[in-house]
Formats: sequence, C-alpha cells, structure tokens
Amino acid sequence: MNNLTLNYERILEVLRKISTDRQLPMQRRRPSMSDLELISLSLTAEYMGIDSESDLFRKLPSCLLSKIDRTVYIRRKRRLMPYQNAIRLNLAESFNSCEDVFIVDSMPLEVCKIARSSRSKICKEELYSSPAKGYCASQKMYYFGYKLHAVCSLKGVFQSIDLTLANVHDIHYLNDIKDQIYDCTLLGDKGYLSQTIQLNLFEHANIRLDTLKRNNQKGFKPQFGLFRKFRKRIETLFSQMCDQFMVRRNYAKSFDGFKTRLFFTKITAMTVIQYINKNLFNRNINNLKISII
Repeated sequence: MNNLTLNYERILEVLRKISTDRQLPMQRRRPSMSDLELISLSLTAEYMGIDSESDLFRKLPSCLLSKIDRTVYIRRKRRLMPYQNAIRLNLAESFNSCEDVFIVDSMPLEVCKIARSSRSKICKEELYSSPAKGYCASQKMYYFGYKLHAVCSLKGVFQSIDLTLANVHDIHYLNDIKDQIYDCTLLGDKGYLSQTIQLNLFEHANIRLDTLKRNNQKGFKPQFGLFRKFRKRIETLFSQMCDQFMVRRNYAKSFDGFKTRLFFTKITAMTVIQYINKNLFNRNINNLKISII
C-alpha cells in the first residue's frame, strides 16, 4: 500500500481501460507526462494520503519526477477537472446503472475557524465563491466554509456531488437532483422535509422522496426500518472521506484549488479504489484501506 510507483501503475492501468490518454484538445507540444498519467498520479497521491504537492514531489521516484515540474503539475491538474469528473461519472455508472434506491445527505467543510473568518483570505478571490458562516445541526456547531452535498447508492458509490456555501439550506440541493437521477427512491433525513419539493421531484423525475418526520408533525409515521439502516451508508462514506482522504484538511488558498482537491480528486480517487476492489480483486468495494497491488 505504501509503494507509490506500483500504486500509480495500477491506477493508470485501470484508467486506460475506460479513457484515452489525451484529454485536453489544445496542447501545442506533446508533454512528457500525458493527461491520463497526470490524473493517475493525483489520484494515487490521494489514495496514499499525500494531500500536499510539496510532500508528493519529495516522494516521487526519479522516473516520474523527470517528467513534470511541480508548478506545471498544479496548473494542468486544475485544467483537467472536468475530464477527471467525467472519469468518476463513468465509473459510478458501472456501479449504479441498475440501482433504484439512493441516499442524500450533506457534511460541513470548514475552511478556517470562525475567529479567523473576518481576516482570512482563503477562497475569497471572487465574491460568489467566498465561504460563509453556517450551522451543522448533526454536530451542533457553527463553522465557516462550505457544505458538501452528495447522493450515493446503497452500495456506497457517489452518484452526484455538489458544493455550496455553508449558509445554503440542504433542501435547495434537491432542485438539482431531479435532472441527474430519475425513477428511484431517495432517502433523506429531517433536513429534506418539504411537501412542495417532494411533489415536484415525483412529478418531474418520478423520484419518491422518503424522509424522517418530526415527532410532532401531522400524520407522523416512523420511517421504514430498512430505510433507517440504509441511510447510515452515506454517513460511513463521509467518515471514510474524513479519515483516509482527509477531506477536512485544507491547504488550498483559492476556490479553484479547494474545489479541484476535494470536489474531484478525493472523491474520484475513492471511486477508483472501489472499482479496483470489485473488478480486479472481487472483494468488498468499501474496503478502502487495503492494498491494490
């Protein structure tokens, strides 16, 4: 699990089966490290818990270090964001094509402590993407940053992800889901309670929204027992992201850097490891702390 070169070669082998080496259409000169090799290197770093470019380039073997400069690596990685996400969607489709039950939830992503929020310049280069103060009911805390919204299948594979400011309510994310999934049951917690949204999802995409109800709510009925058990799947995924992929640790200073590292690289790396577990080793796809060599 600690051999960077072998892990890199394994991930590159998998990506070459589902994608082409040339991702960016406009490149004046043929680079020493192809686009797919660069994506494989960034995914390998996240899988191995190397979430700092400085640390990565200290550990790179000479055969890879001679192919690319650190600054060029960072710039090209940002340009490859859409193609990396396309790879993730391709892998997710191989898992979720026959699924008809999904789970929706959100988790807080803290940029800095609230005490430093007024003087912090992290991700504040544009007004629309500047982090905001929000409240996380499950952890009973206020924080400064963003909110990660996600939909995953019962197998534990992310189907849809999005990033909003911390002060955006969870219910607004459901307006985007109806254009991404259809003909399914969507399980959520009390944060997604809305009869209007529930009706809109059903009429637009035949999505049956099943949420926990409040005890004092009119017509209260406890949620189906299996559904309550299924909802824990996405919470386990969030825990794995925080543990192995260190999603709460942020070194990025710009919003593009923050989005690239979290929104695409870390979640894509998780999906690739799940794909390798299933198709190469035929084992539990959610055993992420395991050798892929």
